[in-house]
Amino acid sequence: MEFVQVCLNGARGAGDGAVVPLSPAALGEAAAAAVAAGASDVHVHPKSPCGQDTLSPRAVAATLDAIRSRVTVPVGVTTGAWAEPAPAARVARIRSWTTLPDHASVNWHEEGAEEVAAALLDRGVGVEAGLWSGTDGSARFAASPLAGRVLRVLAEVTDPDPGSARASASALLAEIGAAGGRPVLLHGEEGGAWPVLRLARELGLATRVGLEDTLVLPDGRRAVSNAELVAVAVRGGAQL
Repeated sequence: MEFVQVCLNGARGAGDGAVVPLSPAALGEAAAAAVAAGASDVHVHPKSPCGQDTLSPRAVAATLDAIRSRVTVPVGVTTGAWAEPAPAARVARIRSWTTLPDHASVNWHEEGAEEVAAALLDRGVGVEAGLWSGTDGSARFAASPLAGRVLRVLAEVTDPDPGSARASASALLAEIGAAGGRPVLLHGEEGGAWPVLRLARELGLATRVGLEDTLVLPDGRRAVSNAELVAVAVRGGAQL
């Protein structure tokens, strides 16, 4: 598998366990270990002092600086609507960033996705187009004038059932089709994370893994770190 992105924390918080990195320092350490285990890219959710996802320039800068002090691979952040619900406020946050990520994910089913993506592109930030299963994101993206300008498409399988996630992934890929000619990264979440990762491996697609997507290993044991998840994804072979 040539490209494995590590998703360090997601919207998870302290209630998900001490292994989930939240502070800039913890995220820097987790990123370094994950890259050493084989990750080629980093996706992170900067946190407020109270542990909530935020797009504030101070938090974004602190998080990016901490991670970049430990790794040299590209680092991206979320722009999920839950971090800043109003589209205009989300765009204003992006325009106020003092330190820029290499890329940022934009969920195409969310209101304001086009404006958020345009603001990122205007600042020279790569856009990962998040196309979630069970939403109209794929249809919106297919009609978007920005489709050909994104860095990659994130095919996000939201089906957490290990018995059906693979079929849901195949259906999503069929919806996405040619993906505007952009590379596709396929990944799942929770119980569907490993079945979807296996499918990505079979199809030769980029994928991702980390504590954002799953807290457990393929055998059901609790993962002790992002690095452990990445090591299994990169070198697991038959263990998957």
